[in-house]
Amino acid sequence: MSDDFADRRARAREKLDAIDPHKREGGVAADPKRVKWFEAVYELAGDDPAAVPWAGLAPHRLLAQWLDGRSLAGLRALDVGCGLGDNAEALAAAGARVTAFDLVPRAVEWARRRFPQSAVDYRVADLFEAPPEWRGAFDLVHELYTLQALPDRLLPDAARSLASFVAPGGALLVIARARDEAQGIDGPPWPLTRAQIEALAIDGLRIASLEDIAAQGDMVRHWRAEFVREEARG
Repeated sequence: MSDDFADRRARAREKLDAIDPHKREGGVAADPKRVKWFEAVYELAGDDPAAVPWAGLAPHRLLAQWLDGRSLAGLRALDVGCGLGDNAEALAAAGARVTAFDLVPRAVEWARRRFPQSAVDYRVADLFEAPPEWRGAFDLVHELYTLQALPDRLLPDAARSLASFVAPGGALLVIARARDEAQGIDGPPWPLTRAQIEALAIDGLRIASLEDIAAQGDMVRHWRAEFVREEARG
């Protein structure tokens, strides 16, 4: 990230925080799912990716590490909250047949423009009202930073939605900022506690691995967790 990019990001973040109702008392009622704010992010960004706080213009390093040397050939993958598409493209480059979705139409349009020759199926969809044909349809579900952007009361519903996408024998990979239970936070975003990560093991999912990754360089502490669903028995 260049100094200029970082400066543009910081200025954009300041403006976005100023219009985020969840930064104010009583703001949850004004925009409970943060839909209006997410739409405002992409509208105000124009064509500047620096103004989209989660757009790194490259796969997230913790996803890239997880994918390193790993083949997803033939697997059906779902990228949740795809943003500008870098993580979805990394999954496709590893061999997966990828469906990627975002709540905001402008984000999906932007991703399609960035990768015009992509095999990724970019869709507009809502995590809480996903297409019924996605139920149990994916061998790998990848979730990065969507959960930490949601208020606590939405996390149980989000967990059920994520679990519903995972096929028998499939996996859910979650990457999120981490915090201790007693640690004060001034979100959003709201880094997740271990208990919140462990609570994703529902509806037939179990924890296969849970990494507590210490801060390094410009990256704060993160969780990287993998959940699996057992193969269906005949």
